[in-house]
Amino acid sequence: MSEPLVITISHKLGKEEALRRIKPALGKASENFPVLKVEEETWSGDRLDFRVRAIGQAAAGNVQVTDDAVRLEVTLPWLLHKFGQSNGRSRAALASCLRRNDRPRLPRRSPIGKSPVPSSRA
Repeated sequence: MSEPLVITISHKLGKEEALRRIKPALGKASENFPVLKVEEETWSGDRLDFRVRAIGQAAAGNVQVTDDAVRLEVTLPWLLHKFGQSNGRSRAALASCLRRNDRPRLPRRSPIGKSPVPSSRA
C-alpha cells in the first residue's frame, strides 16, 4: 500500500457549519458517480471513517473537521494514489463542499488536447 494521500482545506465557517456541509458529501458523491460505492460511512463526533469502492478498487480513509480546517486522509491503491497526487480534483471537490450549501462539484475541464471553443452567436 502507498502512503496516505492527505488534503487539508482551511475554512472560516466554524466546526458546526463545516460539519453540516461535509456530512452529506460522501452520499451525494456516490449518487452523482454511480461507479462509486460507499461500503462504510461512520461518523464519530467530528470524524468520519469511510471505505469506498470504485471500478473494483477499494479506498479507505477519514475526514477530520476542526474549527478552521477539514483534513481528508485516504489510502488509495498504488495507481490511484499516483493519479491523486497529480490531480487537484479531490481538493477542489472538498473545497466546493465548504463554499456552497449544495452538492459537491468537480471542476470543469475541457476535453483532453482541445481548447475550449468560444460560442459563435450572432
